[in-house]
Amino acid sequence: MFSTDIIYEVVTFSIGDTKSGTKMGKLQLKDPDSGELLNCILWEEALNRMDMKLFRCGNLLKIVSGSFNERYNNCLISSLELIKEAKTGIDKEEQEKTYSELIGYAGKIKDENLRNFVEKIYADNKEKILISPAAKLMHHNYIGGLMVHTLECLKYAEKNMEIFFQRVRQDEVFAACLLHDIGKIFEYTVNTESGLIDYDENFRKEWISHSQYGFSICMTAGFKRVAKMIAAHHGRAEWGAIVDLNEKDLEPYVYLIHHIDDMSAKFGKTNVAMLG
Repeated sequence: MFSTDIIYEVVTFSIGDTKSGTKMGKLQLKDPDSGELLNCILWEEALNRMDMKLFRCGNLLKIVSGSFNERYNNCLISSLELIKEAKTGIDKEEQEKTYSELIGYAGKIKDENLRNFVEKIYADNKEKILISPAAKLMHHNYIGGLMVHTLECLKYAEKNMEIFFQRVRQDEVFAACLLHDIGKIFEYTVNTESGLIDYDENFRKEWISHSQYGFSICMTAGFKRVAKMIAAHHGRAEWGAIVDLNEKDLEPYVYLIHHIDDMSAKFGKTNVAMLG
């Protein structure tokens, strides 16, 4: 049973409009001990009294004042106390360092056309890449998280190519690692002050997903094998893959980015309070 004595972890937060035109906050909290979820509502008056930094994913909060329903799985909140703030992401020095490492991997691509293609995308979008998260909830969901995730994928790929993937084309694997999630710089928004992450509705009006974006730009540029690896990196169609890895007679290289991406995602810190 939930009570106001419990210290909760922030899972998700969003702000929407009510039918009357006022703002309403939807906050989902988790009891770290039991794993039980608590769905909360905050009316505009309560939101106006609070710092948006309170609602950062991973923050630990205590409900100071609120009204619970009979089953104690919903709460109308009027006051919160911040117990521990989750880190919002990597700092600017680390952002630049990680970006340089990514560009270093792009520089290892021997095919000049492919190398120039990747480097131009990174140069043209550097400011977005520096701060973009890799997800809203699932993994590396913090400022700079996309770069950390991408770098992990590259390092896993490089090491495994030495041992297992000797017949694949290193150029294409590096390019696919660097670009498999590049659409996320447009798919997500992140507030650099509060660390709050949300979906960019303008992106969703034009694109189905970040996978479709990465696949499309690589296909348009003529890098079909890179595009196919990106298309398959979510593994299954129901998980957002364009190429379902359950299909028969797929070439072995198609599976690589899925396994590499999955490894990084599984080891990625979902709770940014674990950072630093």
